[in-house]
Amino acid sequence: MQREIYSEEHEIFRDAFRKFLEKEAVPRLDEWEQLGLVTRDVWKKAGEQGFISPWLPEAYGGYEADFLYSVVEMEEIARAWAHAITLTLHSDICVPYIATYGTEEQKKKWLPGCASGDILTAIAMTEPDTGSDLQAIKTTAVKDGDSYVINGQKTFITNGISNDLVIVAAMTDPKAEPRYKGMSLICVEDGTPGYQKVRKLDKIGFRGQDTAELFFEDCRVPQENLLGTEEGQGFIQMMIKLQQERLTVAISSIANMWTVLDWTKKYCEERSAFGKPLIKFQNTRFQLVEMYTVAEMFQTFIDRLVVDHMKGKDVVMETSMAKWYGTEELKKTVDQCLQFFGGYGYIEEYLIAKAYRDVRVLTIFAGTTEIMKEIIGQRLGM
Repeated sequence: MQREIYSEEHEIFRDAFRKFLEKEAVPRLDEWEQLGLVTRDVWKKAGEQGFISPWLPEAYGGYEADFLYSVVEMEEIARAWAHAITLTLHSDICVPYIATYGTEEQKKKWLPGCASGDILTAIAMTEPDTGSDLQAIKTTAVKDGDSYVINGQKTFITNGISNDLVIVAAMTDPKAEPRYKGMSLICVEDGTPGYQKVRKLDKIGFRGQDTAELFFEDCRVPQENLLGTEEGQGFIQMMIKLQQERLTVAISSIANMWTVLDWTKKYCEERSAFGKPLIKFQNTRFQLVEMYTVAEMFQTFIDRLVVDHMKGKDVVMETSMAKWYGTEELKKTVDQCLQFFGGYGYIEEYLIAKAYRDVRVLTIFAGTTEIMKEIIGQRLGM
């Protein structure tokens, strides 16, 4: 598929990032799956080559690149199935909170390290009893002198073990009405007394990514760690940034779809049954054709959303559509493609088996399919 949204510079960047993944990531993916996390040396190497948050201003260690450079990275990570490297989460979901809402002092303190790979970030929204209902969070941050004292529990936090800095959603005013007006975002540095990385969770898929439970027990941080000019802005900040977060999930979904389809087409061309390649059976061809058609149409929609998002347009409804549709279609695609692999599709040494367990979570995180449909319904006035 010809992609008109990219320039020659984007493609040069793609080639460099692809070579980086082939050298530094692909040979170690199995190692990281066994460890349950990515070793920090690869982050340093990525930072040295300018692959972390390249959109940041030069003053903070970036290159002021446009969002398409991030999209290139998402696509190449999918092509290599190197999802263990949580580059998108760090670069395009967490770091933008600091870049957008942080004070100048916060930006100078943290952003250069975020770009160099010295500081790895996480965002802690979800709690054991809240799931997608962010307004129901119970974690509190009580003002005490010139500090906030944080108490609460977070779960399903990607980079939960590895992070050096976590952005915590907490209630600075638990009695606020409506409740969302009492929510704030506060940055907590690793090593702060009372901040505990309690347990790395044993997941079905994305096993190279560390996902953890976090506890905050009388965790005292300076009031200067509040993101924003005043308390009570956290919920609005998250709602604004969730547009890009959900768009990144949709971008990764279509990139994953193309990757899995290419694996499957190649396998069906090489694998024979009853004396001829699988690709020569009409049922195989027709099903592949249907999946390629869906991918082609979905890619067109994604490319439009990327351009609109870069123009600053409100595409909350459309990104919600893309997020639920893309992740659900990816799930169907992987399931059908695995069928073509037969028994080999159930064997771990085949990437299709890894894909089968990895993609399942995409319909859940960053807002479930059901929550996406609720948002769309509200936008449509239903």
